Amino acid sequence: MTADRTATSSRLPRALARRVGQDVPAALTRYRVMAWVVGVLLIALILVAVPLKYTAGVEGPVEVIGTAHGWLYAIFFVTACDLALRARWSVKGSVLVLLAGTVPILSFVAERIATRKTRAGERV
Repeated sequence: MTADRTATSSRLPRALARRVGQDVPAALTRYRVMAWVVGVLLIALILVAVPLKYTAGVEGPVEVIGTAHGWLYAIFFVTACDLALRARWSVKGSVLVLLAGTVPILSFVAERIATRKTRAGERV
């Protein structure tokens, strides 16, 4: 029993511990793509759609881009959580990366920091 416990060397359940650390490059790629998509949509929403709504009274772009950003943020959330588990990010780092997707331009900064640290084998 102690051999099984030391083999995982963590407090995670054995099934999850076997998965953690595997396929980090693929999870990192998924996270990077979603961070960029969410970041671009959020900038388009703030810099294009919202001014159109309040200056020209056109509500279509806000509805379309806002809805797309919301749904794609949910996918970003899942991909970031997947990467956080696989790369063994800290809870604080994971939360900060997840919140960065809600602030314009910050998702790009967080993506660069997370990519650099993950590729170096460091915890975010």
